[in-house]
Amino acid sequence: MKVLKRLLLLMSIFVLSTMFLIYQKTNVRILCLERNPAKVSVFLSDFNDDLISEIRKNLEEIEKKNDDKVEYNFYDGKLNQKNQNDEIEKVLEEGTDLILLNIVDRAYSKTVIDKIKANNVPVILFNREPLTSVPIQSYGRAIYIGTDPVQAGILQGEMLIDLWNSSKKIIDRNNDEILQYYILEGEGDNTEATERTKYVISTIEKSGIKTQQVGVDFADWSEKDAYKYTKEVFGKYSSDIDVIIANDDSMAIGAVKALQEYGYNKGEKSKTIPVVGVDVIPKAKEFIEKGYMLGSVYQDPKDYAEALYEVGMNLINYKNPVADTKYTLDDTKVSIRIPHTNYFYNNIFAK
Repeated sequence: MKVLKRLLLLMSIFVLSTMFLIYQKTNVRILCLERNPAKVSVFLSDFNDDLISEIRKNLEEIEKKNDDKVEYNFYDGKLNQKNQNDEIEKVLEEGTDLILLNIVDRAYSKTVIDKIKANNVPVILFNREPLTSVPIQSYGRAIYIGTDPVQAGILQGEMLIDLWNSSKKIIDRNNDEILQYYILEGEGDNTEATERTKYVISTIEKSGIKTQQVGVDFADWSEKDAYKYTKEVFGKYSSDIDVIIANDDSMAIGAVKALQEYGYNKGEKSKTIPVVGVDVIPKAKEFIEKGYMLGSVYQDPKDYAEALYEVGMNLINYKNPVADTKYTLDDTKVSIRIPHTNYFYNNIFAK
């Protein structure tokens, strides 16, 4: 009996000591963060991605203005999940206050989050949404920041409705009263892509315009792939395509460059296929101003970067992720949606 009591006493002392050490470690960490800039590790799927590159630039601007609060270190996944996993593991061993993760392969979300969770490091996944919210919900210091794909699709639809209503005689190339479209999707199992596609078409059809899909290709958000697919499809169905819808600007730019190979989309109304995208990245804005592209939905990388900064600082300091911010959590309770509010549009056919 005495032995049992001693064992229980020793176990109690061990548990209390462990809790005290954890408490002390947490307090020391918070005190350090109050005095030194937080070390934030930013893992990007691909430095060459247009939107991701713009988000990175804006994070760098935030760091310049808040160099006493945050220090960003960027890592290029080079579209290789193994490379990204290795870099994450190395950073976790060295120590970091926060991970911002634009994951290469969304199928590995649970594996990566579990690894980060084991090290008690807060993490924000962004732009590339996991297949389900379960992995994020499994960790109290994890959050997702993305955009509202429904809004993006609706705004693309509104551009095309205005185009059709004002310039149908030019746009309806075979005069059949049907808007024929070719669509470039980001990924087949990506919520951002599928919802943008769904709502651009449903918005057009709700306005009373009949539509017909000529073709669809999954171009993986890539200008290069979109160029390749568009060149093939337009070579076969050039007379059947009224408009091209792309889930983002990188693919829209690829489509425009492919059309230009055939002598189209160089500013001449009679030889222009309207192309719409999402993001309004600098190159797309230039193309729209020149009349090579019809328009694009704003997805401001500055808004993205500000959300990553503000929510990230809350997570580092063990606060509610949306405390003292303008952001709200959606129904999953682990996702923040940055709204699309407008589009950049230039209808050369109405001039």
